[in-house]
Amino acid sequence: METKPRPDYSGHGLLNLMSTVIQARGGRCEHPPLAGLGLDTLTCATNLVLLVIDGLGADWLERQAPDGVLSRARWGAISSVFPTTTASAIPTYLTGLSPLQHGLTGWFTYFGELGSVMAVLPGKPRYGGVSYRAAGIDPRQLFAHRSIFDRIGTRGITVSPRFIAYSDFNRAHLGRGEVRPFESLDEMFQQTWRVIRPRKRWGRSPQRRERQYLYLYWPRLDSIGHEHGMESAAALAHLAEIEQALEAFLSAAAGTDTVLLVCADHGQIDIQPEDVIDLANHPELVECLTLPLCGEPRASWATVRADSARRFEDYCASELGGLVELIPSRQVIADGLLGPGPAHPHIRDRVGDYCLLPRARHVLRQTLPFETPHVHIGVHGGLSESELRVPLCLFEL
Repeated sequence: METKPRPDYSGHGLLNLMSTVIQARGGRCEHPPLAGLGLDTLTCATNLVLLVIDGLGADWLERQAPDGVLSRARWGAISSVFPTTTASAIPTYLTGLSPLQHGLTGWFTYFGELGSVMAVLPGKPRYGGVSYRAAGIDPRQLFAHRSIFDRIGTRGITVSPRFIAYSDFNRAHLGRGEVRPFESLDEMFQQTWRVIRPRKRWGRSPQRRERQYLYLYWPRLDSIGHEHGMESAAALAHLAEIEQALEAFLSAAAGTDTVLLVCADHGQIDIQPEDVIDLANHPELVECLTLPLCGEPRASWATVRADSARRFEDYCASELGGLVELIPSRQVIADGLLGPGPAHPHIRDRVGDYCLLPRARHVLRQTLPFETPHVHIGVHGGLSESELRVPLCLFEL
């Protein structure tokens, strides 16, 4: 495999950040903590708040707002997981497990136990239809993950966009956590303030609060990046909106004995139409597949017919060799790109036979007969520095 950036699970990545959070809130974890992040600071705070801004890459933030409130509080840059996508990173935030352990390996993941390629987060088969629970599937049993809110020893609250706050996926990862839904950026911070604000007793000073952990998720930057590109005026304007709302919250929350961490699930890169490798132009490759490509356009999993493995490899080498790196999935696991184990019992179903990693800024597109092609400008999932490195900012209030 060619030399390229790799996800870090040994002390400098999201997995390690969540190990630190779990320990700081009284839980136990099996993975190393984040190297250099003082555990005492997080442990002693009454309120530990983690805000995940979807799509906020470290390199992009550094370039676009070097003097902004986030950059001024930047603790460092850490590694996302692989694939560098919401569908794999958010489960790590919600469980403290690596992708190898939680088994969610991209937006489209093949669930052999269901016999279906699923869009993991909305919980619907790729061919369409209803979500998990409406189909009679208990998502808690399907995922069988222990929520971070069940792993910590304090109260836990998730502050989530209303449109996903009570989704099957979120409920399956909620455990004993509480939900605070919101509609807007300002309301997200208002909901957080309502939880962490000191409560005054009549005629007395505010009472000592119980320790608590709040997980906040903001999706809009990622959506803007997909639609307009991360180098667009719209993305830059939204970053300014985020920082303005954040500064107002920091002012309001001063003196609440709060540590606020701001991080992300992945970064993005912008592509051009000529970067798209459309499988409609490669019917011989498609003939080798038993399933549609799973995963992400920047990191795809291929499940290949038993009698077509050599044909598939030869085609990739001769027709796509300069555009796509082909790696056996067993090697991806052995090389640790999905993180440490123990491995999810269905991980081999989830990663198929091969991983196709587009080089440079290329993406793979396979449009099924009934689908409308999605034209994304900002993309992620691969192993470039821009996709893999996310900022970690720390505020003590």
